[in-house]
Amino acid sequence: MTDVANLTFSETTHTNGDSHTNGTNHANGDSQTNEDLQDAFVDRVATSANTPELVPGLVDQVASLGKVASLQDHTDRTTLLEAARSLVYALETPREAMIRYCWSQATLYASLETAVDLGIFAILSKDERPKSATELANATCADPVLIARILKHLCAMGVILETGPNEYRRTGISISLSLQRYSDAYPCMTNCITSGVLALPAQLKKDGYANPANGKECAFQRGFRTDLHFFEFMKENPEAASQFNNHMSVYHQGRPSWMDVGFYDVPSLFSNVARDDVLLVDVGGSMGHDLSEFRRKWSDAPGRLVLQDLPDVVTQAKAGQLHPSIEAMEHDFFTEQPIKGARAYYMHSVLHDWTDDNCRKILKGLVDVMKPGHSKVLINENVIPDTNAYWETTSLDIIMMADFASTERTEAHWHQLVGSAGLKITKIWSAQKGVESLIECELA
Repeated sequence: MTDVANLTFSETTHTNGDSHTNGTNHANGDSQTNEDLQDAFVDRVATSANTPELVPGLVDQVASLGKVASLQDHTDRTTLLEAARSLVYALETPREAMIRYCWSQATLYASLETAVDLGIFAILSKDERPKSATELANATCADPVLIARILKHLCAMGVILETGPNEYRRTGISISLSLQRYSDAYPCMTNCITSGVLALPAQLKKDGYANPANGKECAFQRGFRTDLHFFEFMKENPEAASQFNNHMSVYHQGRPSWMDVGFYDVPSLFSNVARDDVLLVDVGGSMGHDLSEFRRKWSDAPGRLVLQDLPDVVTQAKAGQLHPSIEAMEHDFFTEQPIKGARAYYMHSVLHDWTDDNCRKILKGLVDVMKPGHSKVLINENVIPDTNAYWETTSLDIIMMADFASTERTEAHWHQLVGSAGLKITKIWSAQKGVESLIECELA
């Protein structure tokens, strides 16, 4: 294995002990410029393992974890997964990584969205029986040659399994994509996310590489050729909005919730709350998934639960699976908060949609109606650590930068932001990588 960890360009220019004059290497009688030597050095690095010095330790770690890990235990499984992923990154050459980033991921996305639109995953997932490309083409009324090409790439990328020539069967991924709540992620990204992300480099260059700070003049507008803010755009594109809501609902599947026993001290909220008092206001709570979950997990909790969002969203929530005990209220969180003195005002993934200036307006609207010594603000958001940040969170941060001119925040940033609105953080509860923390705030 070629070890390039400590190799430097200068070391490649001193061959056989020969001296150099005017930047020229005369080793073995060949005349090479520093540029030639630099190119050769980079070529060597590009076709060598990325971080070979890490490989032996990662191999041992994967082998050790693989012997004892329970795939039913979330921590065991994700620890093994992270070690295996780190091993791939260490073994992969820079050239291989470039091809993976530039070729495989974009083409996989296109293949997945095409297969979703054709309903291929729903057909594959009906049973364990392998199905031929011809059978799937006939069932979808698509060109058999096209279907065969799409299926081969999906197989090469691990989405489905090959059982014979042009014959495939389902996997866990393909089964999940047979349900629209999951498969909507792909058209969602196409219809309201990805074009903004792809436009980010050009927008950053145009803005002189300043950190984006205006949600109506960011990469989203460039990518989608619109003057509208993301949320205004969604109002005019109800299909994309529905796909976005579905994507957000499954994004949280299988992850710890702040309402779970052992995460946050939920019963501490119940003190001094009478039956007719408002226990929890879900500000900008979308379809009410969080409040419905809260009611299921804490059915004996005192007080009222109130969902607040814009009129169109509230209408959808009422028509959906909102728990009957939850009150739904039309409210724009940039206007005066109508519920005064609630025990807790809760926001889940709301503030990361907005710049600091807008976040201050939202928070100050809550500060104005909080009851001293009683009311809290609960912010359910990512807290990016100073080191070892998780890829899901950093990916989301770049999406927020591109499409909202906003950000996922560090702990220091959160303290600064809530402090500037008249609040103080009393504690931050965290569970695991990639899971939103719960930030508890009181009046400063």
